[in-house]
Amino acid sequence: MLSIVIPTLEAEATLQATLESCVQAPAPRDIIVSDGGSMDDTRGIALSYGARIITSDPGRGGQLAEGAKVATGDWLMFLHADTRLGNGWQDCIRAFMENPANQQKAGVFRFRLDDPAPAARRIEHLASWRVRALGLPYGDQGLLISRALYDALGGYHALPLMEDVNISRRIGKQNFVVLNADAITSAVRYQRGGYWLRPLRNLALLALYFLGIPSRLLAKVYD
Repeated sequence: MLSIVIPTLEAEATLQATLESCVQAPAPRDIIVSDGGSMDDTRGIALSYGARIITSDPGRGGQLAEGAKVATGDWLMFLHADTRLGNGWQDCIRAFMENPANQQKAGVFRFRLDDPAPAARRIEHLASWRVRALGLPYGDQGLLISRALYDALGGYHALPLMEDVNISRRIGKQNFVVLNADAITSAVRYQRGGYWLRPLRNLALLALYFLGIPSRLLAKVYD
Protein backbone atom coordinates (compact mmCIF):
# COMPACT_ATOMS: atom_id res chain seq x y z
CA MET A 1 0.00 0.00 0.00
CA LEU A 2 1.04 3.59 -0.67
CA SER A 3 0.89 6.13 2.15
CA ILE A 4 0.93 9.81 1.16
CA VAL A 5 2.11 12.26 3.84
CA ILE A 6 1.35 15.96 3.47
CA PRO A 7 2.57 18.53 6.05
CA THR A 8 0.24 21.51 6.41
CA LEU A 9 0.05 24.88 8.14
CA GLU A 10 -2.67 27.35 7.08
CA ALA A 11 -2.83 25.58 3.71
CA GLU A 12 -6.47 26.08 2.73
CA ALA A 13 -5.56 28.04 -0.42
CA THR A 14 -3.68 25.16 -2.05
CA LEU A 15 -4.54 21.93 -0.23
CA GLN A 16 -7.66 21.09 -2.22
CA ALA A 17 -5.76 20.87 -5.51
CA THR A 18 -3.07 18.77 -3.84
CA LEU A 19 -5.57 16.32 -2.40
CA GLU A 20 -7.55 16.23 -5.65
CA SER A 21 -4.50 14.78 -7.35
CA CYS A 22 -3.68 12.46 -4.45
CA VAL A 23 -7.06 10.72 -4.39
CA GLN A 24 -6.26 9.48 -7.89
CA ALA A 25 -3.41 7.38 -6.48
CA PRO A 26 -3.45 3.64 -7.13
CA ALA A 27 -5.46 1.73 -4.53
CA PRO A 28 -4.97 0.80 -1.80
CA ARG A 29 -3.70 4.13 -0.55
CA ASP A 30 -3.61 6.07 2.69
CA ILE A 31 -3.50 9.89 2.87
CA ILE A 32 -2.14 11.49 6.04
CA VAL A 33 -2.27 15.23 6.66
CA SER A 34 0.25 16.18 9.34
CA ASP A 35 -0.97 19.56 10.53
CA GLY A 36 1.09 22.06 12.48
CA GLY A 37 -1.88 23.77 14.14
CA SER A 38 -3.78 25.45 11.30
CA MET A 39 -6.50 27.93 12.26
CA ASP A 40 -8.02 28.14 8.77
CA ASP A 41 -10.04 25.44 6.95
CA THR A 42 -7.07 23.16 6.30
CA ARG A 43 -8.41 20.37 8.50
CA GLY A 44 -11.92 20.61 7.05
CA ILE A 45 -10.59 20.29 3.51
CA ALA A 46 -8.46 17.31 4.52
CA LEU A 47 -11.44 15.55 6.10
CA SER A 48 -13.57 16.16 3.02
CA TYR A 49 -11.06 14.09 1.01
CA GLY A 50 -10.97 11.26 3.52
CA ALA A 51 -7.50 12.04 4.80
CA ARG A 52 -6.34 11.06 8.25
CA ILE A 53 -5.26 14.07 10.29
CA ILE A 54 -2.59 14.14 12.95
CA THR A 55 -1.42 17.22 14.83
CA SER A 56 2.18 17.98 15.64
CA ASP A 57 4.34 20.96 16.48
CA PRO A 58 4.84 23.25 13.47
CA GLY A 59 7.99 22.59 11.48
CA ARG A 60 8.02 20.67 8.22
CA GLY A 61 10.71 18.17 9.20
CA GLY A 62 8.93 17.18 12.39
CA GLN A 63 5.54 17.08 10.69
CA LEU A 64 6.86 14.77 7.98
CA ALA A 65 8.46 12.52 10.58
CA GLU A 66 5.27 12.32 12.64
CA GLY A 67 3.21 11.55 9.54
CA ALA A 68 5.56 8.75 8.60
CA LYS A 69 5.25 7.22 12.05
CA VAL A 70 1.54 6.54 11.60
CA ALA A 71 1.76 5.59 7.91
CA THR A 72 0.90 1.96 7.20
CA GLY A 73 2.08 1.64 3.61
CA ASP A 74 4.98 -0.38 2.24
CA TRP A 75 5.76 2.76 0.23
CA LEU A 76 5.75 6.36 1.40
CA MET A 77 5.21 9.46 -0.71
CA PHE A 78 5.86 12.86 0.84
CA LEU A 79 4.26 15.85 -0.83
CA HIS A 80 4.03 19.56 0.01
CA ALA A 81 0.61 21.11 0.53
CA ASP A 82 1.09 23.59 -2.33
CA THR A 83 2.06 20.94 -4.87
CA ARG A 84 -0.23 18.94 -7.12
CA LEU A 85 0.79 16.01 -9.28
CA GLY A 86 0.53 16.18 -13.07
CA ASN A 87 -0.90 13.80 -15.64
CA GLY A 88 0.41 10.25 -15.70
CA TRP A 89 1.95 10.25 -12.26
CA GLN A 90 -0.01 7.17 -11.18
CA ASP A 91 1.54 4.97 -13.87
CA CYS A 92 5.00 6.32 -13.05
CA ILE A 93 4.86 5.48 -9.37
CA ARG A 94 3.21 2.11 -10.01
CA ALA A 95 6.05 1.10 -12.33
CA PHE A 96 8.62 2.42 -9.86
CA MET A 97 7.16 0.52 -6.91
CA GLU A 98 6.80 -2.72 -8.87
CA ASN A 99 10.51 -2.79 -9.77
CA PRO A 100 12.38 -4.69 -7.00
CA ALA A 101 15.56 -2.75 -7.77
CA ASN A 102 13.89 0.43 -6.53
CA GLN A 103 13.59 -0.85 -2.97
CA GLN A 104 16.92 0.87 -2.39
CA LYS A 105 16.19 3.97 -4.49
CA ALA A 106 13.97 7.03 -4.19
CA GLY A 107 11.81 8.68 -6.82
CA VAL A 108 11.20 12.41 -7.29
CA PHE A 109 9.02 14.24 -9.78
CA ARG A 110 10.03 16.94 -12.25
CA PHE A 111 9.70 20.39 -10.67
CA ARG A 112 7.20 22.73 -12.32
CA LEU A 113 5.70 26.10 -11.33
CA ASP A 114 2.14 27.13 -12.13
CA ASP A 115 3.26 30.36 -13.77
CA PRO A 116 3.68 30.90 -17.56
CA ALA A 117 6.38 33.52 -17.02
CA PRO A 118 9.82 32.82 -18.58
CA ALA A 119 11.35 33.38 -15.15
CA ALA A 120 9.48 30.32 -13.88
CA ARG A 121 11.09 28.20 -16.62
CA ARG A 122 14.50 29.41 -15.44
CA ILE A 123 13.77 28.19 -11.91
CA GLU A 124 12.62 24.83 -13.28
CA HIS A 125 15.86 24.41 -15.24
CA LEU A 126 17.85 25.30 -12.13
CA ALA A 127 15.99 22.65 -10.11
CA SER A 128 16.63 20.05 -12.81
CA TRP A 129 20.35 20.86 -12.81
CA ARG A 130 20.51 20.70 -9.01
CA VAL A 131 19.12 17.16 -9.04
CA ARG A 132 21.39 15.96 -11.86
CA ALA A 133 24.60 17.58 -10.69
CA LEU A 134 24.24 17.63 -6.92
CA GLY A 135 21.62 14.98 -6.14
CA LEU A 136 19.63 17.52 -4.12
CA PRO A 137 15.94 17.51 -4.99
CA TYR A 138 13.89 19.80 -2.76
CA GLY A 139 10.69 18.77 -1.03
CA ASP A 140 8.48 20.44 -3.63
CA GLN A 141 9.49 17.65 -6.05
CA GLY A 142 7.89 15.08 -3.77
CA LEU A 143 9.67 11.99 -2.49
CA LEU A 144 8.68 8.37 -3.16
CA ILE A 145 10.58 5.86 -1.03
CA SER A 146 10.08 2.36 0.31
CA ARG A 147 9.27 2.08 4.00
CA ALA A 148 12.26 -0.25 4.40
CA LEU A 149 14.73 2.28 2.97
CA TYR A 150 13.13 5.18 4.83
CA ASP A 151 13.50 3.39 8.15
CA ALA A 152 17.05 2.25 7.35
CA LEU A 153 18.06 5.87 6.69
CA GLY A 154 16.49 7.09 9.91
CA GLY A 155 13.69 8.98 8.20
CA TYR A 156 13.12 12.72 8.27
CA HIS A 157 14.82 14.61 11.05
CA ALA A 158 12.81 17.18 12.99
CA LEU A 159 14.61 20.16 11.46
CA PRO A 160 12.91 23.56 11.07
CA LEU A 161 14.60 23.98 7.67
CA MET A 162 16.67 21.90 5.22
CA GLU A 163 14.91 18.67 6.17
CA ASP A 164 14.72 17.81 2.47
CA VAL A 165 18.43 18.47 1.88
CA ASN A 166 19.27 16.45 4.99
CA ILE A 167 17.45 13.31 3.86
CA SER A 168 18.59 13.75 0.23
CA ARG A 169 22.22 13.59 1.32
CA ARG A 170 21.54 10.36 3.20
CA ILE A 171 19.76 8.85 0.21
CA GLY A 172 22.68 9.70 -2.05
CA LYS A 173 22.84 11.19 -5.55
CA GLN A 174 23.23 7.80 -7.25
CA ASN A 175 20.01 6.50 -5.68
CA PHE A 176 17.60 9.12 -7.06
CA VAL A 177 15.32 8.44 -10.02
CA VAL A 178 13.50 11.34 -11.69
CA LEU A 179 10.00 10.14 -12.52
CA ASN A 180 8.39 10.98 -15.85
CA ALA A 181 5.69 13.17 -14.33
CA ASP A 182 5.42 16.70 -12.94
CA ALA A 183 5.06 18.07 -9.43
CA ILE A 184 3.34 21.39 -10.09
CA THR A 185 3.98 23.84 -7.28
CA SER A 186 2.39 27.20 -6.53
CA ALA A 187 4.57 30.06 -7.75
CA VAL A 188 3.26 32.51 -5.14
CA ARG A 189 6.46 32.41 -3.07
CA TYR A 190 8.55 33.33 -6.12
CA GLN A 191 6.10 35.98 -7.26
CA ARG A 192 6.26 37.60 -3.83
CA GLY A 193 9.93 37.03 -3.08
CA GLY A 194 11.24 37.68 -6.58
CA TYR A 195 12.41 35.28 -9.27
CA TRP A 196 15.99 36.41 -8.73
CA LEU A 197 16.11 37.25 -5.04
CA ARG A 198 14.41 34.11 -3.71
CA PRO A 199 16.71 31.62 -5.49
CA LEU A 200 19.76 33.65 -4.43
CA ARG A 201 18.57 33.65 -0.84
CA ASN A 202 17.91 29.90 -0.97
CA LEU A 203 21.38 29.29 -2.41
CA ALA A 204 22.94 31.36 0.37
CA LEU A 205 21.03 29.39 3.01
CA LEU A 206 22.11 26.12 1.41
CA ALA A 207 25.75 27.21 1.49
CA LEU A 208 25.46 28.19 5.14
CA TYR A 209 23.88 24.82 5.94
CA PHE A 210 26.78 22.99 4.29
CA LEU A 211 29.15 25.15 6.35
CA GLY A 212 27.53 23.80 9.49
CA ILE A 213 25.24 26.65 10.53
CA PRO A 214 22.39 25.12 12.62
CA SER A 215 19.09 24.90 10.76
CA ARG A 216 17.25 26.63 13.62
CA LEU A 217 19.28 29.78 12.90
CA LEU A 218 18.77 29.46 9.16
CA ALA A 219 15.03 29.13 9.74
CA LYS A 220 14.97 32.56 11.40
CA VAL A 221 16.60 34.07 8.31
CA TYR A 222 14.20 32.15 6.05
CA ASP A 223 11.16 33.42 7.94
